Amino acid sequence: MAFNHLPTAMHDALGPLSVTPVTHSVPMAKNLRPRRPPETGETRPSPGAVLDRLTAGAGRAARITHTEHLPPRPGRHAVWPHRIRPEVINAIQQAGIEHPWAHQAAAAEHALDGESVVIATGTASGKSLAYLAPVLTTLLDGSEAANGRGATALYLAPTKALAADQRRAVKELSAPLGNRIRPAVYDGDTPVEEREWVRQYANYVLTNPDMLHRGILPSHPRWSSFLRSLRYVVIDECHTYRGVFGSHVAQVVRRLRRVCARYGANPVFLLASATAAEPALAAGRLTGLTVQEVADDASPRGELVFALWEPPLTELHGEKGAPVRRTATAETADLLTDLTVQGVRTVAFVRSRRGAELISVITKERLAEVDRSLPARVAAYRGGYLPEERRALERALHSGELLGLAATTALELGVDVSGLDAVVIAGYPGTRASLWQQAGRAGRSGQGALAILVARDDPLDTFLVHHPEALFQQPVESTVLDPDNPYVLAPHLCAAAAELPLTEEDLELFGPATAELMPQLEAARLLRRRATAWHWTRRERAADLTDIRGEGGRPVQIVEAATGRLLGTVDESAAHTAVHDGAVHLHQGRTYLVKHLDLEDSAALVEEADPPYSTTARDTTSISVLETDTEIPWGAGRLCYGSVEVTNQVVSFLRRKLITGEVLGETKLDLPPRTLRTRAVWWTVTEDQLDAARVNPEQLGGALHAAEHASIGMLPLFATCDRWDIGGVSVPLHPDTLLPTVFVYDGHPGGAGFAERAFHTAREWLTATREAIASCECDAGCPSCIQSPKCGNGNDPLHKRGAVRLLTELLRGAPADQKAPAAPPAT
Repeated sequence: MAFNHLPTAMHDALGPLSVTPVTHSVPMAKNLRPRRPPETGETRPSPGAVLDRLTAGAGRAARITHTEHLPPRPGRHAVWPHRIRPEVINAIQQAGIEHPWAHQAAAAEHALDGESVVIATGTASGKSLAYLAPVLTTLLDGSEAANGRGATALYLAPTKALAADQRRAVKELSAPLGNRIRPAVYDGDTPVEEREWVRQYANYVLTNPDMLHRGILPSHPRWSSFLRSLRYVVIDECHTYRGVFGSHVAQVVRRLRRVCARYGANPVFLLASATAAEPALAAGRLTGLTVQEVADDASPRGELVFALWEPPLTELHGEKGAPVRRTATAETADLLTDLTVQGVRTVAFVRSRRGAELISVITKERLAEVDRSLPARVAAYRGGYLPEERRALERALHSGELLGLAATTALELGVDVSGLDAVVIAGYPGTRASLWQQAGRAGRSGQGALAILVARDDPLDTFLVHHPEALFQQPVESTVLDPDNPYVLAPHLCAAAAELPLTEEDLELFGPATAELMPQLEAARLLRRRATAWHWTRRERAADLTDIRGEGGRPVQIVEAATGRLLGTVDESAAHTAVHDGAVHLHQGRTYLVKHLDLEDSAALVEEADPPYSTTARDTTSISVLETDTEIPWGAGRLCYGSVEVTNQVVSFLRRKLITGEVLGETKLDLPPRTLRTRAVWWTVTEDQLDAARVNPEQLGGALHAAEHASIGMLPLFATCDRWDIGGVSVPLHPDTLLPTVFVYDGHPGGAGFAERAFHTAREWLTATREAIASCECDAGCPSCIQSPKCGNGNDPLHKRGAVRLLTELLRGAPADQKAPAAPPAT
């Protein structure tokens, strides 16, 4: 029997597992009283004072395992380069900024010199102004051209919210410049009647890589005037372009450079990130260009108090009688309630859409007990809302109408929510880069800020709140992306050929793997060579061959059956687990039951209900080895890396009581299986090793399963991934290896580099895994060590002590000289 642990991000194949958090009602701190929110100019309490109030309740102080104090920092001014136009400097001064910070002036100088540059300075350090000053100057210069359209600029954001926020900021900044600066958003929410105006008249177009891939590049003749005049391409929050998504964006950027060259343009790339490791190297991988680096942050920073918070144990017991901590969801809802009562403007970041809705609902209920006017000042924010709902929430947050927001990572990025006092992070977000990005949302006006990381009952979260040095004394992760991944590269070569026939001269632009792929694309009759160029041969759009975010397929529309009203959408890859027949679905505080999931029409019909339970999908997974690229001996066992095929099928769902998590029943489902070809790391053990580890046949399945769970939970410390990006399978006797085997695989077609990183850091990774299991205080295993929130087998069987002995014996044979792979060069 195979025991599996599945990823969320399953391009074109496996869907994410939806786990409903269990909440336990605990009264908020008794000493807190409603107070009006601070008005503009009012002295705000220090972050330390806010934290003291939060910990004043019974047992609250013991939940803080560590507090990190980051002191305030003064700023260093400079002068703008003389080539920045006086009108632009005047507009900046009218916005209240008399002099630039030194890093802003340095980045502007590179841009005006025609050098691509990455600005890698902290959150709220003024990166936007660093690229806007040269961009606005160039647009003004172009507006005075004797003929033609004048200069243009393109802005790429990873989210629609950020693009909309940047448009508002650009309009405000450029207001004194008149109609010579014409910013416009062009994305999936842009009305059809506005799109032609944007193409013809806007000179600063704000969009996202998805629209560039599917809309602008395939229609480049209609954009010829804009592209011919393109001088700058701004790539904001560039650290988000990692893994498979980053690899896709890297190829979209290469396609953009190629089309621009066709129109005689050679734009300068301006990249920005608050959390980038080796910024110039990462920016070079993304763009394929040599990029200058500005990383010396000269902006001032207010005090940041960062607390690590571990929820207490409850009297409840979970699967197999394991002790259960209060959920991060319930604890975060309490903190958001208390902070709202204090008048502290707060965003609570939650990993899942359902979690954001739950925290909003619980917080509103608690606030209603204190002051009936307060629930209206708290809301949820997540993907899947209709565009008008998102925009209304963004306006309310920016204006201060909302005091508290429970948000997914849709608000993690640089949306200007100046005035926030605190951030609560419900569970480690997967990378230190995301952690600091989320923490940086508070204090953006220069005031002090409070950040709280609330640990989930999870091996990695438990490890981190008790090992703060892993968060505060380590750099952010390197940006891992692989544009040469054939699953990524092939569809972009087809898209490029559909845009303009591909020539031999073009192949170098797309990377060294291109020449090898071209014959395969010809053999598949996707491309045809005529004379000196390759042409796209099919009637359908080549850009539709791939979804660059990896969701795959059409979004599933969630429709209210009685009225036909569209409530929102869910990614196709999530449909099997999130909106299967009988699933509980939350939307803006209301609960719905899914009556029917229609996979052919991509629709889920729901009706409003109030069930006393949540639902959790269960599944089965099998894995087969396609090819072993590398293997090394670990004592008598082997450590391997290569290609695998994963087959997954959602087979049932559990109904659980909302308060206790008690299982009420299981319902079978009839959904089709999904397959995924990807990359994996796996290790085997021999009978002799099992004897040395004192693991008998009855314990073997549980020991392997426990080691698999914990190793997946610890891998984000060693690879730029989230545990939901990776999956695992453990098998007491695998048919391909003929030995007990544990697999950990990337949840993306063709791989994302995570399993490869695991292979090259296996000694350190599995040592940390063993330590996390052995040091846990539980007797037989719990969510803090070996139980997984997304186990398809209901965390059965698991054997904690067997896993420790098994990993100890495996590590005894680990080679000491295993090195991490060198970073690939920019193409």
